[in-house]
Amino acid sequence: MSFPRTLGELRHSPFSEQRLRTRRVKDELRDNLVTKLRAGGPIFSGIVGYDDTVVPQIINAILSRHNFILLGLRGQAKSRILRSLTALLDPQMPYIAGCEIHDDPYAPICRHCREEVAKHGDDTPIAYLTPEARYVEKLATPDVTIADLIGDIDPIKAARGGHELSSELTVHYGLLPRANRGIFAINELPDLAGKIQVGLFNIMQEGDVQIKGYPIRLPLDVALVFSANPEDYTARGKIITPLKDRIGSEIRTHYPASIEEGIAITTQEAWMLRDGYKLYVPKYVHEVIERVAFAAREDKKIDKRSGVSQRLPISCMENVISNAERRAIHHDEKVVVPRIGDVYAAMPAITGKLELEYEGEMKGADHVGRELIRTAIAKTYDEYFTGVNTQQIVQWFDLGGEIQLSDTAGAGEVLQSLQTIQGLMDKLGKVGVGPKDSIEMQVSAAEFVLEGLHAHKRIGRNEERVFSAGEKQPKPAEKPFDREEPPYRPRRQFN
Repeated sequence: MSFPRTLGELRHSPFSEQRLRTRRVKDELRDNLVTKLRAGGPIFSGIVGYDDTVVPQIINAILSRHNFILLGLRGQAKSRILRSLTALLDPQMPYIAGCEIHDDPYAPICRHCREEVAKHGDDTPIAYLTPEARYVEKLATPDVTIADLIGDIDPIKAARGGHELSSELTVHYGLLPRANRGIFAINELPDLAGKIQVGLFNIMQEGDVQIKGYPIRLPLDVALVFSANPEDYTARGKIITPLKDRIGSEIRTHYPASIEEGIAITTQEAWMLRDGYKLYVPKYVHEVIERVAFAAREDKKIDKRSGVSQRLPISCMENVISNAERRAIHHDEKVVVPRIGDVYAAMPAITGKLELEYEGEMKGADHVGRELIRTAIAKTYDEYFTGVNTQQIVQWFDLGGEIQLSDTAGAGEVLQSLQTIQGLMDKLGKVGVGPKDSIEMQVSAAEFVLEGLHAHKRIGRNEERVFSAGEKQPKPAEKPFDREEPPYRPRRQFN
């Protein structure tokens, strides 16, 4: 499809409709959202777990033509949601070619574009912006200045063009004017210095900005969206009250509410499709990895104010697959099947994402990480083996049986050892693995059973991953007397 390339051609195209000529960005977002709602289907692709909570509130904010802010802990898809708003913009937007602030051809606001239209008339060249080019994002940091956001006077422009410094033609526009007729997003808003936040007042309430104190007024057309971590209000800064008052809607995000939602996010985001080898990730491995994050969010040794990012299970999954891939390459196995031992090998992807409280610092990140994995294994094991009699397996270890399951050992050699454990291979059907499945799948499932028994302290395992009989808990020592001891009385003094 060819688009009009001059203002005259534009006037005789579909872009000349009165509705499109006068429609502002927030109206454009609203109109396209209404069209999507009528058509049905997801509004934002790739956003999982927010259908009944966050997404309806975002829809209400857009329908209300609000500027809005997303409040949530790290790793809750705030930036992804903001970037997804471009799906509600028109596929093409005409503007005067060469304009830094993408001026509307029918109503230019900058002096240069007004002079161009007056000079060339219908021959004024027209260019087009895609939705992605209409999204401008800025990560707020304490060193951001008003000049970065709004703009500044450029003396070089003045010298080269022979203009007065007070002339509008000497302005170097900041990020906010360059987002004109689009979406401007600020991530981590509390990190923005208070005096810089004041610079956003006019554009949010009156819809214009002033540059360097000169009487240059730009009635910009911008949809403003923000993100912030609510705990950062006191840790690194705060959103000043007048700015909060000007933000139309405050929307709270959250972590996945269920293991299934977490698995869906991790599967979507993690790099799982590797080249050269067939990959099969058992469901129980998915669940263990996801439950590590869930357990961490409830653990008292981990700082809840910082949160546990959804990036933890994503990075952990990638490390787990890589460890299994390394083993498959070394032993020339045909299929990559992760084991529970690979989750322990992925500790570097876990410990770096935990902010520990004092008690956690005393025990150490590695100790806390292993406890989280063990808790996740125990809960996942219960999902499959509650009510299943595993006494025969435990008894084999109680009678002196031992087996080492190194995460680097090949499936062939490990399977031979596992088959000597009485009753073990018969239980693999509970996780959907049978004797006709690949040896890699059988070994992974059998190791899951043993790790589950170890997590429940029914069998033992040392740091070299040697499984053996569990330690018998000693009975509490009995008191020599059943009766309560009489209360202490001071010895009577005699004169």
